[in-house]
Amino acid sequence: MKNLPEINCDLGEGILTESQIFPWIDTASVACGGHFGDQISIENTLTLAKKFKKKVGAHPSYPDKQNFGRKSMIISNSDLLSSIQKQIILFEEVSKKLGLGLDHIKFHGALYNDAASNPKLADILTNFLKLNYPQTPIFTPPKSQMEFFSNQKGLLTRSEVFADRAYNSDYTLVSRKNPGSLLSDEKSISEHLIQILDIGEIQAVDGSRLPVKVDTLCFHGDNPGLEKFLPKIRKTWWN
Repeated sequence: MKNLPEINCDLGEGILTESQIFPWIDTASVACGGHFGDQISIENTLTLAKKFKKKVGAHPSYPDKQNFGRKSMIISNSDLLSSIQKQIILFEEVSKKLGLGLDHIKFHGALYNDAASNPKLADILTNFLKLNYPQTPIFTPPKSQMEFFSNQKGLLTRSEVFADRAYNSDYTLVSRKNPGSLLSDEKSISEHLIQILDIGEIQAVDGSRLPVKVDTLCFHGDNPGLEKFLPKIRKTWWN
């Protein structure tokens, strides 16, 4: 049997189907107040994670609930890092209360994408992680600035590929403004995964093939078809 990546999912974002999703994943990245969430929502999601014996990590964002953290934000470095720290601390407080740990840190949305392409932001964030969370794995996009700076500073990383998003030829995600950027049916996701899991490549929207190493494979919790196709996909490849 081939060595398959773990399945992770972005959760704690107000969807009503989390109890149907948790059985089919390995770890959850939980919103902790930046783009969504508060102590109650974090506790509800972590309680499900504990019930299903799943790992959990913090999913901090730009402090921008109005736009769900999906728009780039003009913010000072000190304010951004202060917000990220508060978000992770809130997650840790709830996690500790429930007897769970901090499996990883994964930035959300626009912050994730900005740090992937902006070397100054990636440098700032990895300095923060090196100082405060040197032993906590960080989810990094392949061939990204976050991957480069994390490796340069000796941070623990897991290379993350999105199972339900389309890619450009430079390893960036296709903008959500574009049709087909989110894969939300079993057929399109299965075709995407055949390339990733069986061949070790991402097929970009222009047809180019991008070699990739995958440690963790992400599905979005707010993908409207997730609870329908995820069990089938899990059983196809992982069982």
